[in-house]
Amino acid sequence: MKAAGDASTGELPLHNVAALFVRANSIYKTMPGVDAWDAERDARKFGGGMPVIAHPPCRAWGQLRMLANPRPDEKELATWAVSQVRQFGGVLEHPARSTLWPVAGLPRPGQRDEFGGWTLPIFQSSWGHRAEKPTFLYIVGCAPGEIPEMPIALGRASHVIGASGRRSDGGRLHKGDKGWRPECGKAEREHTPEALAHWLVALAQRCKVAA
Repeated sequence: MKAAGDASTGELPLHNVAALFVRANSIYKTMPGVDAWDAERDARKFGGGMPVIAHPPCRAWGQLRMLANPRPDEKELATWAVSQVRQFGGVLEHPARSTLWPVAGLPRPGQRDEFGGWTLPIFQSSWGHRAEKPTFLYIVGCAPGEIPEMPIALGRASHVIGASGRRSDGGRLHKGDKGWRPECGKAEREHTPEALAHWLVALAQRCKVAA
């Protein structure tokens, strides 16, 4: 088997990538070739020059944003991250119901934007998360047919993320109710499965935008 990036295979060359807005204990910090930016480093100091994997804070953009208490400058981090993906290529990850998509003019699944960007809907359970955790990936610089092979997980996940554990009338399900599943804790809700992190790095390494 030839190594990825071998010119004889016709594959895109591999590049170092930057992981932006990662947790202090992020798996990205242990991965070769990944320049990881946590809160202490401040991703806004990223100088560019390589594809990015962006995980900007989502609480100001999510379903429960009216109950959130983000820092004054926190919401704009997501739109800044969009600009980095568009300029340098790569992928941005946010919840599937994030309001970032209409505000930033990001394409819906099946569409393309003027930057060649497109949106891939995924369930993080396919990469080992205990909840489905529906997620949108905004990708620039890598066509749908060029992304790494994706895993498929069949069946229902064992856990839920917060609001998913509710009845149709909005009431919270309780243990013993039909359809009840335990909820993930806060840390697990925010956690990126290790397998997904590796997949996102492989994806970003294939992203290339015109200079």
